[in-house]
Amino acid sequence: MVGAAADQPRRTIVFLLVPNFSMIAFANAVEPLRIANRIVGRETYRWRLASPDGGSVEASNGVACSVSASVEEERRLLVSNGRPSMIFACSGIAVEEFGDRQVFSYLREAHQRGVSVGGLCTGAWLLARAGLLSGRKCAIHWENLAGFAEAFPLAEVYADLFEIDHNLYTCAGGTAALDMMLTLIREDLGDGVVNRVCEQAITDRVRAPHDRQRVPLTARLGVQHAKVVRAIEIMESNLADPLSLAEIADHVGLSRRQVERLFEREMGLSPARYYLEMRLDRARHLLRQSQLPIVEIAIACGFVSASHFAKCYRELYDRTPQQERAGRLKKAVSAA
Repeated sequence: MVGAAADQPRRTIVFLLVPNFSMIAFANAVEPLRIANRIVGRETYRWRLASPDGGSVEASNGVACSVSASVEEERRLLVSNGRPSMIFACSGIAVEEFGDRQVFSYLREAHQRGVSVGGLCTGAWLLARAGLLSGRKCAIHWENLAGFAEAFPLAEVYADLFEIDHNLYTCAGGTAALDMMLTLIREDLGDGVVNRVCEQAITDRVRAPHDRQRVPLTARLGVQHAKVVRAIEIMESNLADPLSLAEIADHVGLSRRQVERLFEREMGLSPARYYLEMRLDRARHLLRQSQLPIVEIAIACGFVSASHFAKCYRELYDRTPQQERAGRLKKAVSAA
């Protein structure tokens, strides 16, 4: 009996793939488990793939993955010896269009039965739709953060690499899935195994949960001037209630005119224009990723009226907010 128990995996994981899931996030989650098994010489981790209907699922890169079970089949296993210890919902682009209630019910029931539930890339959206993230910490890809925060105000969402809140696991996708799984392996098998997994995966360290998702502003924008970088950070933190240029200048310890000259030199446009385009960019993400009324999006991005918002949006993107949303809905219908 002791030998039989030793042969059992430490964790059995279900990866639930939904259409347009992120292949890079999925691969970075499953591969460290495979490597860990190889290093320790036994099946410490066992996993299987599922999809809403049991059919193959196409990732956002066009590669289709076959699975071994449907959600309904996996749901029956929740009350049998085949119950997994963890479930990771894997999603990607257009996650806000996914509305399979059977999937949400499955995640909710699994959590109620004590199964750890997680989301990869935009998977936090699925967990939130299942009602699992109210008052809980979570992470999601930076591109989807604004829409998620507006859609699920009770969730504590962060631009972190990953978050582990009790038995709820979420990560920002991409290579962040690797860091989250390495943290899991460290908890199970210790630093020695994790270090060897890192060597095999050609990564030099396990990043901390609160490491930044995006590259620093200096690298992202090609700007080195510390005052300009600080001004942009202040703008990013005040999109819903824009500060005046005088207030921004005061925060960075410069005069209004000095800030204007620096932006013209470093960014090639005025600080007011840069701030406006930043707010409109957030609005575009919300139009594409949320069902919020356009007037609420306008307010969330610091515009005093829907008409002013529409005018500015059309000037920058050559289409109205209504046309932007209609185009998104058209793509969703075509994909379905």
